[in-house]
Amino acid sequence: MTQNPDFTSKTWVLASHNVGKIKELTEMMAPLGIQIGDAASHDLPEPEETESTFEGNAALKSEAAFRRTGLVSLADDSGLSVDALNGDPGIYSARWAGEPRDFNKAMETVWTQLTASGSADRTARFVSVIALTTEQGETHLYRGEVVGEIVWPPRGEGGFGYDPIFQPEGETRTFAEMTSDEKRQLSHRARALDAMLTDQFPDRS
Repeated sequence: MTQNPDFTSKTWVLASHNVGKIKELTEMMAPLGIQIGDAASHDLPEPEETESTFEGNAALKSEAAFRRTGLVSLADDSGLSVDALNGDPGIYSARWAGEPRDFNKAMETVWTQLTASGSADRTARFVSVIALTTEQGETHLYRGEVVGEIVWPPRGEGGFGYDPIFQPEGETRTFAEMTSDEKRQLSHRARALDAMLTDQFPDRS
């Protein structure tokens, strides 16, 4: 891989306190030889997510991390969008889990509202937008999506968040029933990251 000249440092910061996201993105970035520090290791507060889109909130978080650390910063804003719920929970996916976050309750809420809607449509999509703020303070946005359907009851012990109720299109297992490597081949976050790597590191091997 040829190092992008825009990145002189191989120490970046990931603006997230979400253990699942940190693990996924750190594993995905490992082949680049870039050391990822998370929000906790840099004592980063969580900025209020005041934007109305995944793109807006991802940029808000990466830019806040860059201003505080001066390091190349990554942030992910992602969520589950259910067609029959007009895209909900969408950017509010984490907030549906409450504080402290309880995704079992959040999944129950999705299923309860989907049942109450009267719709037979179970189509949903996971969306991830990765924001990259470079050493020059420029922010680039990369979006990844994976389409699937909501299943009930939840299945699987792996993954995190809404993974146990999301079955990707063409698969018979939920994300939570897959290994991390299997999920990585399909996931919205992997697709967003691959778009970033293709753009920023086109010569990577």
